[in-house]
Amino acid sequence: MVTIIQQRNKCIGCNYCVELAPERWRMSKKDGKSVLLGGVNKKGFWNVKVNEDELEVNVRAAEACPVNIIQVRGK
Repeated sequence: MVTIIQQRNKCIGCNYCVELAPERWRMSKKDGKSVLLGGVNKKGFWNVKVNEDELEVNVRAAEACPVNIIQVRGK
């Protein structure tokens, strides 16, 4: 399993994560920040566990994030 973690309150709405991994990310129309689809909020950190097949695209999304608020942890 892979865990994706997002510190959403620090998101600047650049949209890179949505472009690179659209099956896991969307932009919020309410506040212009990205939404980790399926994520659960734990004290400001949004977490979701996904299958290995989502690892590569979400690592690229994390690397592209200019404010480094996405972490991807494998296995």
